[in-house]
Amino acid sequence: MMEAIAFYVMAAVAVAGALLVVSLRNTVHSALALGLSLAGVAGVFACLSADFLFAAQLLIYVGGIAVLIVFVVMLLGRTSDLHLRQVNEQWAAAALVCAITGAGLWRLTAFFSAAPGGAPHAAQTRPIGLLMLGEYALPFELISLVLLAALLGAIFFSKKELS
Repeated sequence: MMEAIAFYVMAAVAVAGALLVVSLRNTVHSALALGLSLAGVAGVFACLSADFLFAAQLLIYVGGIAVLIVFVVMLLGRTSDLHLRQVNEQWAAAALVCAITGAGLWRLTAFFSAAPGGAPHAAQTRPIGLLMLGEYALPFELISLVLLAALLGAIFFSKKELS
């Protein structure tokens, strides 16, 4: 019973954070709400006993991507750019698409809720860690170098020329 309550609370945090991302007018506040939403998704992973996904979500998305977005938003320059209007004339069509998608997902959950629940699965972090530090160590490090090069390129192209 407590697991279900924790799951629904984390799901509500994730959805509330996502709604705040698209509804807040301040870009910095939207970026912080994105971090809240990603943390809620990490909580959902924790409730589902997906410990590797929980840790990866916290480290990569909440700890890295959300902080990087806030950093980029703060580097953009003028504070007038941070208060742009985020709602356009297509909000009614977007609401219709969201309602149709939500109805479809609601019907889909009715199909899968009939499946019997089982015991929580054993942790799978050790085999994934052995693969990441063994067979896939070189591709893992090459991806980190590509991401570092992309970050340096973004910094280079965002700098203003002094003339």
